[in-house]
Amino acid sequence: MITKKLLLRSAALGLIAFATTAFTEKPEWKNLLDKNLSQWEMYLSYSHKPGYNGKIPVDANGKEIQPVGYNKNTANVFTVIEEKGEPVLRVSGEIYGCVFTKAEYENYHLKAKVRWGEKKWDPRTDKLRDSGILYHSVGECGKDYWRAWMLSQEFQLMEGHMGDYWNIANAAIDVRAFIPEGIMNPVANEKQPFLPIATGTGIDGFCLRGENHESPKGEWTEVELVCFEGKSLHIVNGHVVMVLQNSRYVENGKSVPLTKGKIQLQSEAAETFYKDVMIKELKTLPAEYAAYFK
Repeated sequence: MITKKLLLRSAALGLIAFATTAFTEKPEWKNLLDKNLSQWEMYLSYSHKPGYNGKIPVDANGKEIQPVGYNKNTANVFTVIEEKGEPVLRVSGEIYGCVFTKAEYENYHLKAKVRWGEKKWDPRTDKLRDSGILYHSVGECGKDYWRAWMLSQEFQLMEGHMGDYWNIANAAIDVRAFIPEGIMNPVANEKQPFLPIATGTGIDGFCLRGENHESPKGEWTEVELVCFEGKSLHIVNGHVVMVLQNSRYVENGKSVPLTKGKIQLQSEAAETFYKDVMIKELKTLPAEYAAYFK
């Protein structure tokens, strides 16, 4: 005979099982930053000088200079400091290069806080401070014009240009910019057509974000990157500033999908600080983000 007590017990066990399943299936944020940079490796190329023309630098005798290479933290370009009990990555910018994740990521939501330092280095002492988050990074470092980074897509971090798009090496993508009202656009955030950008498209490999949402100088700017099945969104302080799809690279005239890879944080002649670098897996593209691609 099934008693009331047994029924209540079964119901309770069912609720526990449901709660446990729901908890384990919920995507969790993973912290990518710790004091030992245990989830990252690094690469350094050269201390570039003004007038760099894309060729390997040479010494006074005309002999090619070799890049610093992998996992050699020359001049302490990458250091982790502590602020208010939190690990903060300082990138000096003195030598071009990057830290890059040991793991590859495909469908995910990444977020981080970024703040500029004071120091700038050649060849950008008279230019805007510059860095970037490079995603879907594949292959070896040093494949770009500056011989510093992997083939990848770039979430640009630059003074006044947070969220711009750049291609690295022979990457390409289709971009839909959201243009603010009054700038060649009668309706704010009206959806523009997707345009192919970069290698193999006949259009230079960059696109400006539609709006500037960078925090004031000295304050942290929160940036978010959403990637799902070749689509991506650049988000600055909660505002979507760039919409992209059909991520790929071009090799021997053929397009190859570029939908997963490592994540690089650039060292590019400007002192930059990063904290709260978090990532979580996406099983589906949330509706509020999917709407940008309709």
